Amino acid sequence: MKPKVVVVGSSNTDMVVKVPHIPVPGETIMGTDFMTIPGGKGANQAVAAARAGADVTFIACVSDDNFGKQAIENYQKEDIDTSFIKVIRGTHSGIALINVATDGENSISVAPGANSYLLPEDIEACREIFSCASVILAQLEIPLETVKAVADMAHSNGIPFILNPAPGGFIQEDLIRKISIITPNETEAAILTSNKKFTEEEISEISRNLYQKGPETVIITLGKKGVWLKTNEAEKIIPGYKVHAVDTTAAGDVFNGALASAIANKVSIEDAIDFAQRAAAISVTKMGAQPSAPSLNEIRAF
Repeated sequence: MKPKVVVVGSSNTDMVVKVPHIPVPGETIMGTDFMTIPGGKGANQAVAAARAGADVTFIACVSDDNFGKQAIENYQKEDIDTSFIKVIRGTHSGIALINVATDGENSISVAPGANSYLLPEDIEACREIFSCASVILAQLEIPLETVKAVADMAHSNGIPFILNPAPGGFIQEDLIRKISIITPNETEAAILTSNKKFTEEEISEISRNLYQKGPETVIITLGKKGVWLKTNEAEKIIPGYKVHAVDTTAAGDVFNGALASAIANKVSIEDAIDFAQRAAAISVTKMGAQPSAPSLNEIRAF
C-alpha cells in the first residue's frame, strides 16, 4: 500500500508570462508566451507527493468560481483525495502572477483569496484523516493560526510534521517546537533566525540557531548547490544535481512533496533528501508548477 501523506495548504491558479528578464520597479517589458497553469504551494506539494508515490489527501479552500472547480478536477485526475477541500462563495480562488525569465529565474505575486478562509476549525473537522497519516506537510500560504492547528494535530497524534516556511515570515517558537522537519530556503532561514542576510560562511551558525528552536531536523535548501542538513547526528551539505534550468517555479514545492513521500516510506533522512533533490532537479527542466512534478519512475531513473 502507498504511504499516507496529508498536505494542508494553498490552491492557486498561476498566470505565467515568459519574459527576457525579471522587470525592475517601474519597468514595462514585452513578454512572449502566456500560460494558465495550476499552482499554489500546497497544491504543488500535494501533486508532487502523489506523483512521487504517496497516497495524498489535500486539505485546502477554494472558491466556487471556475478556477476552484478546475483545480479540484485536476487534483482528482492525480488520484488525490479532495474530500476535505472547502468550497466557499463570495471571494475568488487563489491567483498567482508569475514572470519567468529566459535564465529560469522568476518573480511571483499572489492574491490568496479563498486560501485565507482555511481556518483552525476546518483542521479540527479533519481529525480522523490526520490520525491515519504517515506524514503531514504544510506551508505558509494559509493563515498562520491554521498552520499552528495542523502542528498541534500532528503533535498530539505523534505524526511527523514537515513545515515548508514559505513565503518567509515570523513563526512563533511554540509552533517551531512542534515541527519534525523544517525546510526553509536561504532567505527564509535568515528571516527565521533574525539574520539580515544569508552567507555561505554563516550557514552552520544559522542552521544551529534554527535547530535550537526545536525542530528535530533542519533542511536549508540552497538551489542547485544542494541542501544543508542539520540534525543531532549530522551537520553537512548534501550536493544537488546539475541540470539546465528552464523554469525554477515550484522547485522547492516539488522537493517538499517528494521529501514527504520518501519520509512516509520510512527511508533515512539522507536518502529522502537525495530522492527529493532528484525530483526537484527534474522539475526545473520543465515549464510550470504542477506540470513539472516528475513521476516516481522519472525520479528513480534520474
